[in-house]
Amino acid sequence: MRRARNAKIVATLGPASSGPDVIRKLFDAGADVFRLNFSHGEPEDHRARYQTLRNLETDSGRPIAILQDLQGPKLRVGRFQEGETRLERGQSFRLDLDPSPGDGTRVNLPHPEIFKALEDEAIILLDDGKLRLQVKKTGQEFAETEVVTGGILSERKGVNVPGVVMPLSPLTEKDRTDLDFGMELGVDWVALSFVQRPEDVAELRRLVQGRAAVMSKIEKPAALNCLDELVELSDGIMVARGDLGVELAPEDVPGRQKEIIRACRLAGKPVVVATQMLDSMVDSPAPTRAEASDVATAIYDGSDAVMLSAESAAGHYPVESVEMMDRIIKHTEQHSTYRPIIEALHPETEPNAADAISSAAAQVAQTISAAAIVTYTTSGSTALRAARRRPTAPLLLLTSRRETARRLVMLWGAHSVHTADVRNFQEMVKKATRMAVQEGFAKQGDKLVVTAGVPFGTPGATNVLRIAWVD
Repeated sequence: MRRARNAKIVATLGPASSGPDVIRKLFDAGADVFRLNFSHGEPEDHRARYQTLRNLETDSGRPIAILQDLQGPKLRVGRFQEGETRLERGQSFRLDLDPSPGDGTRVNLPHPEIFKALEDEAIILLDDGKLRLQVKKTGQEFAETEVVTGGILSERKGVNVPGVVMPLSPLTEKDRTDLDFGMELGVDWVALSFVQRPEDVAELRRLVQGRAAVMSKIEKPAALNCLDELVELSDGIMVARGDLGVELAPEDVPGRQKEIIRACRLAGKPVVVATQMLDSMVDSPAPTRAEASDVATAIYDGSDAVMLSAESAAGHYPVESVEMMDRIIKHTEQHSTYRPIIEALHPETEPNAADAISSAAAQVAQTISAAAIVTYTTSGSTALRAARRRPTAPLLLLTSRRETARRLVMLWGAHSVHTADVRNFQEMVKKATRMAVQEGFAKQGDKLVVTAGVPFGTPGATNVLRIAWVD
């Protein structure tokens, strides 16, 4: 099942998309990667969805990538005597560690780490930024604030503190338990929430131990201050615009999104743009024109994937949302303005054989109008180099490792196939042409560009480029 596009679609599974029939329809409609959101649902719910996806993988004969999204620490206020209170602009309001129900003057904030990090005049956002407080005095167990933007504050609403690096690990006890569960299942990617510093990613990598690829979610402004380090440490990046849009001014988000995508493209790391992409399709069978433009912008910027959250997990039109995203991506990539914009960013060729071969493969494929670039890859590093060039020819990736085939589904332009490794040049060319025909990339008389590494099967040893003809 070859996709007629380069960018991938990530679909979140949830109550609206749990059954095997719906999941199959999402896959047929264009979903490439499936996200298990561990902020919701019970472990056995996720196990059932995981097994459904693996059964679908077997039935379809196509690798499917499964992304486990860890919840991370959720900062929330406590409870109120009457369930909620109204805060008026200019009034004083206290946040403290007292667990008793709050009222119009105070409420419990059960996170001592916040009080340790706060300074006078710091801004505290409540309920996704709807309410805004300014700190006037702080101690080890409290913060006296003044209401800048008032409104109704209900119990258990979220708390954001923009511009402050929290002395918190992004991995709670729940996350560690969920991670163990995900590793037991065999997920392909793990997304880390609440990333603030490189040490956060390093901590997750130690726990994962190479059993899955690691994706850092950029949703805290602090992460933007060390973006290059996070990109280097991560296998992929997610632009999580929900929380990022709460802590940043709305006008700052589009530019920051482009910065993140650019950094990932230059580094050759997959990047996913997420949150509210087709949000109106939670309740409507069609998106707004602004949402369609938002998806197209991510594609023009060169994103590897775009993601559906509530649209596919809890909305009334999960399949239609995937179909719409598929249509937008195809039309964008086929537009006359797409290639000039994509090719405006030229990643420099690194001074090594593997990158030189990948760069040459893209150029040769364009020059001879090759039907595809066929790349043999073991670890996936050669595939990352090939996709980094954003070649005009499609990428057919052949790998002897099933886990590599699954992880590469996230990659721009990648059509990965799990197949036995080759032993010599003759077999390399023969298999490349056979698989290109079998997977719908080439027909008799077409030309292919084939890259591989000698000795065959050696990770990261790409050093051969061949031009092959389909007999």
